[in-house]
Amino acid sequence: MFKKKKKDGRTASRKLVTRDAPKSITLEQFRMIRENINFLSPDKKLKTLLFTSSSSGEGKSTLAANVAIVFAQAGKRVLLVDADMRKPTVHYTFKSTTSPGLSYLLTRQRGLDEVVKRTQIKGLELVTCGKMPINPAELLSSKAMDDLITEMKAKYDVIIIDAPPILLVADAQILSNKCDGTILVVSSGTTEKNSVIRAKGLLENSKANVLGVILNNYKIEKGDYYYNYEGAKE
Repeated sequence: MFKKKKKDGRTASRKLVTRDAPKSITLEQFRMIRENINFLSPDKKLKTLLFTSSSSGEGKSTLAANVAIVFAQAGKRVLLVDADMRKPTVHYTFKSTTSPGLSYLLTRQRGLDEVVKRTQIKGLELVTCGKMPINPAELLSSKAMDDLITEMKAKYDVIIIDAPPILLVADAQILSNKCDGTILVVSSGTTEKNSVIRAKGLLENSKANVLGVILNNYKIEKGDYYYNYEGAKE
């Protein structure tokens, strides 16, 4: 779905098609993801959504950012949290700064209102990584994280948390147990089946509410989509 270009050797720039391509087929797919999430729990609102993948490079951060945007476009107040404190990317995606950020909140150096960053997208705000700590798993499993989630839920309609790949570190397992729902991102044609099975098993062991899988980088043939959204009007 997305191609990445290296930027200064640090990370890849990520496409916000939901912001920049208002008539694209891809935008419509993100809207479908949003509605599917809404339909999964009609009686209980899913406010905290965790995005993870089995390994790096599968596009979870790009997907999390775009899903956050489509929820904001639907009139929700949305907070996108960069909980990948080992390889953060949200500040690059939105051309923001890393600090102050999540690590400041979990060490109680700052309050949420002091850390939140606005974006150019109405309804969407960010909590970037902050200074990368030496003990991210311990911070994410702390009572400070529980308290923060409670505070975020009181202030926002939807909180989307971008977590590290689940097969590489324990962070996603820790967070999945704290969130209302978890989404596993799989890269079409590159992610190994065994990796997906192992990732799913780890989430189940953590008693995560696995909402489903998003298949990324899948190419849609031109004739497969029956409606030409390029010519559609709002």
